Amino acid sequence: MPAIPKTGPSLFLGIELGVDQLRASIVDDSLDLVGVESVDFDSELPEYQTQGGIFTTPGEAYTTPIEMWLKGLDTLFEKLHRNYDLTKIKAIGGAAQHALVWWKSTTVPSFSSLDPRASLHSQFPAQIFSLPNTPIAQDTSSQTHGLAIEALLGGPDHMAARVGISANASMVAAQLLRVRETWPQEVWARTGRIQLASAFLASLIAGKWTNMGEAEACATGAWVHGANHNVHNSPHPAGQGYWDEDVLDIVGGSREEGRRVRGWLGDVDVSGGSRKVGNVSRYLVERYGFDAETVVAPFTSDFLASYLSLLPSSGDAVLSFGPIDTLLTPAQHYIPTRLYNLFPHPAQDTNEKRKYIAVLSSRNADVPRALVRDMYTKSWSAFDRLVAIVPPGGSIGLDDKLFSFWHLQPDAYPYARVKGIFRFETGIKVNEFRDLRANPRCLLESQILSFRVKWSRMIATGVLGSPRKTSLSPTPPPLSGRSSSGLSSLGLTFDPYDHTPLPTRVLATGAATNFPSMANLVGDIFNAPVFVPLTQIDSAQVVPHRNAPVQGYPSRVALGGAYVARWVWSREWGTGGLSVFEDEMKRLLGKRWVATGGVVLRTNVNGATSVIAPIAGGSGANSGTSTPYGHPGARSGLGSTVFVEEDEDEEVERERNLALGNPGVIGAGVYGTAFGENGQARLRTQTGSTAETLSSVTSSIIGPASAYTTPDLGLGNLGVMTGPGLAAGSANSNGNTGALTPTTPTPLTPVVAIATSDAEMQIGLAKVAESDIDSFMTYAAIVPEFSRLETMVVKGIV
Repeated sequence: MPAIPKTGPSLFLGIELGVDQLRASIVDDSLDLVGVESVDFDSELPEYQTQGGIFTTPGEAYTTPIEMWLKGLDTLFEKLHRNYDLTKIKAIGGAAQHALVWWKSTTVPSFSSLDPRASLHSQFPAQIFSLPNTPIAQDTSSQTHGLAIEALLGGPDHMAARVGISANASMVAAQLLRVRETWPQEVWARTGRIQLASAFLASLIAGKWTNMGEAEACATGAWVHGANHNVHNSPHPAGQGYWDEDVLDIVGGSREEGRRVRGWLGDVDVSGGSRKVGNVSRYLVERYGFDAETVVAPFTSDFLASYLSLLPSSGDAVLSFGPIDTLLTPAQHYIPTRLYNLFPHPAQDTNEKRKYIAVLSSRNADVPRALVRDMYTKSWSAFDRLVAIVPPGGSIGLDDKLFSFWHLQPDAYPYARVKGIFRFETGIKVNEFRDLRANPRCLLESQILSFRVKWSRMIATGVLGSPRKTSLSPTPPPLSGRSSSGLSSLGLTFDPYDHTPLPTRVLATGAATNFPSMANLVGDIFNAPVFVPLTQIDSAQVVPHRNAPVQGYPSRVALGGAYVARWVWSREWGTGGLSVFEDEMKRLLGKRWVATGGVVLRTNVNGATSVIAPIAGGSGANSGTSTPYGHPGARSGLGSTVFVEEDEDEEVERERNLALGNPGVIGAGVYGTAFGENGQARLRTQTGSTAETLSSVTSSIIGPASAYTTPDLGLGNLGVMTGPGLAAGSANSNGNTGALTPTTPTPLTPVVAIATSDAEMQIGLAKVAESDIDSFMTYAAIVPEFSRLETMVVKGIV
């Protein structure tokens, strides 16, 4: 991009250390976007030979080189120095992916005495790290170690009551235990300190050792929060958090080693995130020209920073789609259970009432979505269309709904021991649906319904506080015919027809949100309007399916870091403002809205204006999520799990038939047939068991590591897929034989903004889907059966 004039108001910098990129966003004092920079690890640092910023190895291990981060940070600061007057940066905030930095006990250079004439990566060579390549959040190789810790603490209920979370592969305690038990002994022996990636990044910028915040400590599986009233006879003062010695002893293997691990972890910043961690380092001042008075705000985890950038209100749910799907919502009380994770709000004043964020998550997210796309369609556009035209539950019948559960990776409670693909028709487990076209919709429904059920179970604990929703839509039908005892017999502890405890709004981010069908599904299942950041809506017009921001567009994580920097700076300099982070950010944005006469926030630095009206499909015809399973070199690598899909114009014809109620199409009773151009019914082929062949399927697909974080990967001419009886040379739709002709997929047409109130527009949100009480009731009727089947899958009785 061309150099920006080095003039203007006070600026605030947010930095994100992502999996695939380092990203920076700059805002001014009214939070309007000023600049965006990024460093793509794969393309700009090819010497590390990562794909999507990671290495993939057998055993579900995903790692990334620390030295690459450092070299990327050098490159990022060089870009910032070239394009901006860094003396105008008043504060720096940021966030990082969930990963650990393992320092050796010797030869660790001092952050405060770095040579400004040399690059960071030359002063922190790979040899000073006891683990030069560290696991990232998507790594699940420590799942069994997490379950071992959980078992030794008495099970998921006891563990959650004690340290706030139950076992998961990402927690620091599990990763530490895995290194001690499976890596060579010298790795453990030569370690002198460990840091979370966020604290590591903050240390480099502040020029001193920086501790993790309490929100991140609560995700380690070894921290007892000060508000936890479940722990008795503690030697620590009431209300003070501390490292759980018993967990550390398990990790270390002895009391002595447990104390050593305690030293590695260091202290925890329990100030709430409202105070600076220091000023910018002498190194950055002398090498890149930062002002020595520049404030460094506390850094945090990427998903929390993204949450902060959306400024959610009480009653909102933040639904983020990606390699790991997460649903976050403000919580009023600290009530830890195995049903969710609970973290202190990472930006709150020490004098305000403690606030929390409840988090629900699913590892089986982008991976199943991309695999279903590969198995059953030829493009994201076709995937979206199939979701749109298939009826709720995969069938118009009331008693023959279809359900599928895709658990390709180990997950947290209650799916810790579930792995495989499970499909059900009329309540009976089947190897494959009679009509393969139902698979995309059933997958998305399963993913969102799972969050819907988890949400309702979470509400019952009281952790969120007061009731969530006022009468925004019609009152649900009376409970006649569905008494509490009847619901309980179905395994439900809540009334699925009652929408009042559900979110008032859903604020959605991530590539899957760009699907109109997904946005509508979320709105229908939660009976809530769906809002998406304008930055994402505009970015989606350029590349319709991509988690990483398009060039020139900011990431939500980096924006969250910049917002926190602005907030901390105003508090440090006593410039006024509100003590509650979200309230102060909304005040600044409201003030800007009035001053500009209602001009929306800038969404990019490319000069493109914000999209308020529909725009034609973008250029990402072949873009989309790639997975750890990769893209097969030939569709035949997927064996019998794929089928021939019609051209896009035939999809349109099918929609027309659906509208006319013609038989033989989806929604017309037993729909194992479709009609060809000559009007003759064409039978769909049956497929083999995907669940039973999962291991062989995935092993045939896994090749050299493919990017896990959804860069643009073309499908080339793999738009036509083959299956039994449908291979090249078999009869086609017209009864002729011969090779099937590949077709080029059309691009996904992403969501666009619909009528949105000023209150949302001024903070950079746009509505993309409305709530619909009739659609909600349709899904409410599905919830009991979904919950029953999900319980069967969890218990392994299918």
